[in-house]
Amino acid sequence: MAFVDEEKAGVVYVEYSPDPYERSESKMAVGTYLGSRLSTLKPPMTLPENPIKLLGLLSRKDWLFFSVAMAGWTWDAFDFFTVSLTTTQLAAEFDKSITDITWGITLVLMVRSIGAIIFGLASDSYGRKWPFVVINVLFIVLELGTGFCQTFEQFLACRALFGIAMGGLYGNAVATALEDCPLAARGIVSGILQMGYIVGYLLCTVFARALVDTTSHGWRPLFWFAACPPVLIIAFRLYLPETDAYLNREKARNASKETMHTFIRETKLSFKTHWLLLVYMVLLLAGLNFQTHGTQDLYPTMLRNQFQFSPDGVTITNVVANLGGFTGGVTAGWLSDVFGRRLTLLVTFVVSAALLYPYTFVSTRATAAPAFFEQFFIEGAMGIVPIHLLELSPGSLRTFAVGTAYQLGNLASSASSTIEARLGEEFPLEPSAAGVHRYNYGRVVCIFTACCLAYNIVVVFVGPEKRGISLEVEDDPNMQEALGQGHPGKSGMRTRHSHESE
Repeated sequence: MAFVDEEKAGVVYVEYSPDPYERSESKMAVGTYLGSRLSTLKPPMTLPENPIKLLGLLSRKDWLFFSVAMAGWTWDAFDFFTVSLTTTQLAAEFDKSITDITWGITLVLMVRSIGAIIFGLASDSYGRKWPFVVINVLFIVLELGTGFCQTFEQFLACRALFGIAMGGLYGNAVATALEDCPLAARGIVSGILQMGYIVGYLLCTVFARALVDTTSHGWRPLFWFAACPPVLIIAFRLYLPETDAYLNREKARNASKETMHTFIRETKLSFKTHWLLLVYMVLLLAGLNFQTHGTQDLYPTMLRNQFQFSPDGVTITNVVANLGGFTGGVTAGWLSDVFGRRLTLLVTFVVSAALLYPYTFVSTRATAAPAFFEQFFIEGAMGIVPIHLLELSPGSLRTFAVGTAYQLGNLASSASSTIEARLGEEFPLEPSAAGVHRYNYGRVVCIFTACCLAYNIVVVFVGPEKRGISLEVEDDPNMQEALGQGHPGKSGMRTRHSHESE
């Protein structure tokens, strides 16, 4: 509930009514908790705020933090897709099958959790700035290294190390962009940030077309180019300080005169108090990543193999779908600030399920329309992820919890395309005129994604939500206990943002 302090123009206070889960420190009876799941979905009877007005709440520093985080996350995605878009060329270069080359993609997915843990703990302990810089330095070195690889073993080694670096960036970028974000604008900023993934993919598609096989160096210029923009991103981040939220936390630790010991105590308390919540976050992200990969990874293959689309037709349909995803991510993030994270997620799941049939069974160019709207709601769910995870995370372990949950979810879902491809072979179709084997991938994508959506409906319905929670150190009970000040009461907690307006 938001209201204006009439004596202080331009200042908005947002009263925070905690979820029963948080209020009880997860000690309430299971039946009582489950009984509250439906009632806590009820949204406030208010109209959504103008999104342009919400973005106007961000100060110059807020925009700078968001911009550097968005740049880092976008280029993280660009770097990831450099292999996906050059598998044919890489296979020819190293005399391997395309399946062998995809191990470079799988390795990245497998080791990203290691990076999330290492750089997440470093970011929570030493600040967001320098781990971010180190990650981007590694991007430069490893993308250049990949471009100079002469053997398949060197290629795999570079991609494995790259995966560790990549895994550390997501949690850091989320914390950088959203920790100091005005409360009323958290949702829409979250949606825009998450869509950096799509922007990175589209940019990589464009530059792959411009750089791959257009010189005597074949695929290598794409990787050499990918190493260049992080230089600018590093310079940008060096220009900026730490976030205010982290600086305030650092001051509290320094005041104890045992900075590292305080962080260790915070960490122990966070794991002890919130371990079940951390497990829930991983389960949530596993389901969300399964549904995302389930609708996206095999979709171009379905269009090309089953529906016999031309290369141009596949590209156009895929671009339209991604534009729908970008629009949906921003829109759902914005609406989640009004209707709640859980309710908005549940709506995206239900509508996505309703659109699955036209998305996977329309065999003409008209499928671009359901593709746009299916990805609108699939990526709409992902647009809520950054802020939902950040609000759920223990204050002392924000980058660790957000990054690790996201990357473990990615790891769990990394076999999505393999599962769908294998199941698709169980439903053969008549070969094409050229004698190419065809399979009913649409049926598999539809059934597989429907199962994922059903799982996600259950997980989100029974899960907690902390929309509007304060991200300030003074409202962190684990920090207060680590400093020996006990548990402060949380009922009626208020978050203040001096540059917000009603």
